[in-house]
Amino acid sequence: MKTNHLIIIPIVVFALIFSSCTNSSKSQSELSATSNPEMNIFIDSLLQKMTLEEKIGQTVLFTAGADITGPTLDENYVSYLKEGMLGAIFNIHSAKGARDFQKIAIEETRLGIPLLFGYDVIHGHKTIFPISLGEAASWDLKMIERSARVAAEEASASGIHWTFAPMVDIARDPRWGRVSEGAGEDVYLGSQIAKARVRGFQGDDLSKNNTILACAKHYAAYGAAEAGRDYNTVDMSERALRSTYLPPFKAALDEGVATFMTSFNELNGVPASGNKFLLSDILRDEWKFDGFVVTDYTSINEMIPHGFSKNEKQAGEQAINAGVDMDMQGGIFLRNLKNLVEENKVSEKRITTAARKILEMKYRLGLFDDPYKYFDEQREKDTHCKQEYLDDAKDMARKSMVLLKNEHEVLPLSKNKKIALIGPLAKDESHIIGSWSAQGDRSGKAISVFEGMEAFLGTSKNIKYTKGCEIEGNDTSNFSEAIRIAKQSDVVVMVLGESEGMSGEARSRTNLDVPGVQKELIAAIKKTGKPIVLVLMNGRPLTLEYENKVADAILEAWFPGTMGGAAIADVLFGAYNPSGKLPSTFPRNVGQIPIYYNYKNTGRPWDPEKKGDNYKSRYLDVPNSPLFPFGYGLSYTSFNYSDLKINKNEFNFNENIEVSVTITNTGKYNGEEVVQLYIQDVFGSVTRPVKELKRFKKMMLKTGESKKVLFTLTLNDLAFYTQDMSFKAEAGEFKLFVGTNSDDVLETRFELK
Repeated sequence: MKTNHLIIIPIVVFALIFSSCTNSSKSQSELSATSNPEMNIFIDSLLQKMTLEEKIGQTVLFTAGADITGPTLDENYVSYLKEGMLGAIFNIHSAKGARDFQKIAIEETRLGIPLLFGYDVIHGHKTIFPISLGEAASWDLKMIERSARVAAEEASASGIHWTFAPMVDIARDPRWGRVSEGAGEDVYLGSQIAKARVRGFQGDDLSKNNTILACAKHYAAYGAAEAGRDYNTVDMSERALRSTYLPPFKAALDEGVATFMTSFNELNGVPASGNKFLLSDILRDEWKFDGFVVTDYTSINEMIPHGFSKNEKQAGEQAINAGVDMDMQGGIFLRNLKNLVEENKVSEKRITTAARKILEMKYRLGLFDDPYKYFDEQREKDTHCKQEYLDDAKDMARKSMVLLKNEHEVLPLSKNKKIALIGPLAKDESHIIGSWSAQGDRSGKAISVFEGMEAFLGTSKNIKYTKGCEIEGNDTSNFSEAIRIAKQSDVVVMVLGESEGMSGEARSRTNLDVPGVQKELIAAIKKTGKPIVLVLMNGRPLTLEYENKVADAILEAWFPGTMGGAAIADVLFGAYNPSGKLPSTFPRNVGQIPIYYNYKNTGRPWDPEKKGDNYKSRYLDVPNSPLFPFGYGLSYTSFNYSDLKINKNEFNFNENIEVSVTITNTGKYNGEEVVQLYIQDVFGSVTRPVKELKRFKKMMLKTGESKKVLFTLTLNDLAFYTQDMSFKAEAGEFKLFVGTNSDDVLETRFELK
């Protein structure tokens, strides 16, 4: 055991001395710094024994070599660990591997402070669920929470304490590849999903060994990068920042999220990792966040090419003083903080505060009581890909799928039909689980569409398959075979889309068409005259004008995960009636981007019903409207909305607004519907969007069944950042809409006096 002349007692013994002061059964909210005196006593005593270097060490996070998600600047993390200069490590994802490193931290460092292990557990760990954008399309908060819970169960069994999720960035530009990791374009939906994911990851008691710390990322406005180009500049008003991009972060904080991650972008000229306005003024002082802030991968170093820092030393000074507590992978804090303290550019108190926040999270996880509690190899073996988790993944995948078109009721398919299954993703077991798929098995566990259909039918005798073409490239040599089997079929199922590497981080695109010669393939099949069912796998909204013209049915399956093929089969054959709704607007073409439902009217709004009115805010070549609007999604059945009522037409500032509407299943299938409520503040001290989602409810209706849906709105739902930047409601006229998507709605009005 490593010792020096100051202290020779290891932290394991130290923890035993103070075991009477710990209470691992308390919930996260009870373990806040202000309400847990036992934790404060423990951490205070520990900090008094730590040298400045050891405090700095807690602020250092390095990656191990198991997975690399960016440039590796320093591979000496083991030697730093032995010197007590490493507080956390990421990209170790096995119970044994993590135990080996934890043993070094406990037995070979002066104080034996346990390590924190992190990993990118985004939409599953071993059992992979649909990509986050796909999950958002379910509008099913309980199932989204369940997905995060399963991920936490599996990840914690692999020795992981901390996930770099959820990503809560609002994104309105599908050219940005990381739209796949978020919840789409809407503030309210995004905020509710942020809460659900935090609950799923963290549970109700962080001291249990099946919970992991969540991390709200990327703080802030990362999804608003200019031109949809990853890592690019963001410049916006404070009103836009607070109205659109910050609310999901605040929602995550209100749900008790343990950590925040800074974003790569600059905001109004100041990189996020050096942005005091974001990290101190808002996050700490205004919102009272008591967890710790970690940077994204080397983002402190990147303040130099941003042109904000002249060298690493200044970058470290700016980041720590702005409010960063932990430096991911850059080594800036490791190399510079001690000198900065000696030069009085950074106070030791600030270092102590950062170390405290990190130590508190280790305490809340119960790591000082048992630093090895997450490293049970038998539990790891028993937990991964349990049947109940696979069932959950299949259910989530089914709920995430959005039926975009279904002409002539070509879906659901009959089991007796002869099917031509064509497309580069039809037998795929790799791309189907999507990007950021952690430890998902791409070759053994994932179920392809072919396998899913074969299992559903109990045979493949009615299925003829050919690939048709690759995802990318110009090879059309297999077209003739595709045409041949199409002609022999009753219906053609084409599984087309992106590769998993075409969306995600650093995957920005200016062309959002289905790639390669896939469009030419579907054109060739169209000439056979056979009905075409198009199944799409992709990580973002695509431009589908041509496909929408030629396909009889379109099912947006996203990247549906481990059980994706089985889920797609269930939907195609009607074992599950699709219920997903788009969380992001689908443009007609990239020239419309950014496009989103809650735009503002302008002084010259365009009315497509008025002919010859040219001097309006419009395009010459396409309508302003999208191909598919936010909230859109069809079902195999039909729903009728009627009898929209509010409890009165005039309200004062102390009254709630009670809304009711009747929904009837008028079709021949049982089905789920997502009832959506929007409002518009017609006139304000600043202009307001044409619609804003404020409530939704997902409900099951049997064929012929009617249900009355009730919503309650409060004054806070009518509030916004007024001209003087106060957040409040203003008196005036409001429109209220309820419907099946953001375009297809019933409308009424009320007044606030």
